Amino acid sequence: MKNHIIHPIPPFYDENSNILILGSFPSVKSREQLFFYGHPQNRFWKVIASVFETDKPETIPEKKAFLTEHHIALWDVIGSCDIEGSSDSSIENVVANDISPILKKAKIRGVFVNGKTAEKYYIKYMEPKTGIKAICLPSTSPANAAWSVERLVKQWGKEIAGVLSDRKFL
Repeated sequence: MKNHIIHPIPPFYDENSNILILGSFPSVKSREQLFFYGHPQNRFWKVIASVFETDKPETIPEKKAFLTEHHIALWDVIGSCDIEGSSDSSIENVVANDISPILKKAKIRGVFVNGKTAEKYYIKYMEPKTGIKAICLPSTSPANAAWSVERLVKQWGKEIAGVLSDRKFL
């Protein structure tokens, strides 16, 4: 059964954020934890930690410290929608988030979307307003079984390094 859900997690960023990574909409587990990529099967934290050659953060305070240290802003494209559980394919009646406060405050050098669903809604709702093309990264969702962690790390590292060319990556 679909429920209309309002995104419960505020964007995570500060004035030093260089990259903005946008997911589609938080999973049930993430909504319960009130922080991004909370489902243990989602590979986001393992992938992003590997890209920056550091240990995977486990707790929410560790995750926030990691994001701050590496100048990463996180949020989602969708601000509210009708959704069944955590299923991106069930999403309807989308209202997009407004990323302009992040773009105004932070020094964003690149916008990335985590997967095709985030890309679809970014192109439809955000790109026309911001004029910024997002780079689509392969989804870290366990549903994207075609991509191993190693392959994700390589692709994510390549794309992020392309934007932050003055910083060292894998």
